[in-house]
Amino acid sequence: MEVNVIGAGLAGSEAALQLAKNGINVNLFEMRPKTKTGAHTTQDCAEFVCSNSLGSCDITNGSGLLKHEMEILGGELIKIAKNCAVPAGNALAIDRHKFSRTVTEKITSNSNINLIREEVTQIPENPTIIASGPLTSDKFADSIKEFTQSEYLHFFDAIAPIVECDSINFEVAFWASRYDKGEASYINCPMNKEQYEKFYNILINAPRIERHDFEKGAKFFESCLPIEVLASRGEDTLRFGPMKPVGLIDKRTNEKNYAVVQLRQDNSAKTLFNLVGFQTNLKWGAQKELLQSIPGLEDCNIVRYGVMHRNTFINSPKLLHPTLQTRNRKDLFFAGQITGTEGYTESIASGLLAGINMVKFLNNEPLLELPQETMLGALTHYITNPGNDRFQPINSNWGIIPPVDLPKKERKNKKLKGELMSQRAVETLKNYLILHINK
Repeated sequence: MEVNVIGAGLAGSEAALQLAKNGINVNLFEMRPKTKTGAHTTQDCAEFVCSNSLGSCDITNGSGLLKHEMEILGGELIKIAKNCAVPAGNALAIDRHKFSRTVTEKITSNSNINLIREEVTQIPENPTIIASGPLTSDKFADSIKEFTQSEYLHFFDAIAPIVECDSINFEVAFWASRYDKGEASYINCPMNKEQYEKFYNILINAPRIERHDFEKGAKFFESCLPIEVLASRGEDTLRFGPMKPVGLIDKRTNEKNYAVVQLRQDNSAKTLFNLVGFQTNLKWGAQKELLQSIPGLEDCNIVRYGVMHRNTFINSPKLLHPTLQTRNRKDLFFAGQITGTEGYTESIASGLLAGINMVKFLNNEPLLELPQETMLGALTHYITNPGNDRFQPINSNWGIIPPVDLPKKERKNKKLKGELMSQRAVETLKNYLILHINK
């Protein structure tokens, strides 16, 4: 048996490893480095191109629950991510280069996987998982469009800048995690009202990179808005968003701050840090002026500027089953952000499910359609709900899972709600697998 996997990103790499460990030969196609994407910088598999964080590890958080479900399902990349982790408080952040190199080595050393460095322009006729990602090449996108007989939707994704740690002024900046949860893993640059107003005025007047004609009219994804777009919504929007100061106190001064810029570790050596929530499409000169207006970053050395790129996703509610199998071709599956799942964790999880279900399909076994009480089940049901006429990308969150019954006085208790929903999800998943995994 042989399967094609198109795209060696997070979803494609996970799917390929799932197939290979079940004895299935895989042709894993990756167009880089011959064909570039505009966002990737290496030729490694499973490259992180934006933040280096996979989100919370807390199982009572939607993203944390999804990670735990992947471990239960036998995910491969989640194990590698934990082995490549860097300090990030209660979140799972990774050394992005170590992670992608490790994934690449695991793939290239697997005798069941043939990594082919070529651009695919037509959907293959034999069993295939399409995980070509949000930066699918135009030629292959045309082939998918022809197959689906539906228009693509587009939104923009933006990448945050990275700076050298040694260039940060720690007479101003301080180490802390919000509310002192976990290690003091974040670098925090505090602002008073006057400093924030200066920063805000630079930001709202900064020149932006012009979009290409084919990008005009496309939508931003709400959870990954460029900082300049957030700022345009009002002067205080950032102070209640990525620059909120609550829970971040410099113990040297014990002063409350008007706003705080956080930086998160980006590599194992602690030499590089990315600015949390600072995705941007400003021109590079403007980015430098803006970042160096932040107290503590006056002389920062920027090693990667922020960029913005177009993301592409299919109309999954009309095209896919919750198993990620296409409705009109049984041996064709989709996985990753091209399905409308937004986020690193979500991409890996969808690749995991597509890989498992392709194995089951080839073995003539019933496919896994995970219960909606689980986070992965809720996510796949959401993106494949045929009644969803205004489909937009989604990430893991409690709002897509059926609610739990709570006493009236406890209905606003988010902590209790998260605990009960996560407990139910884990029990439901384990019971479901006992009934279905060997069928």
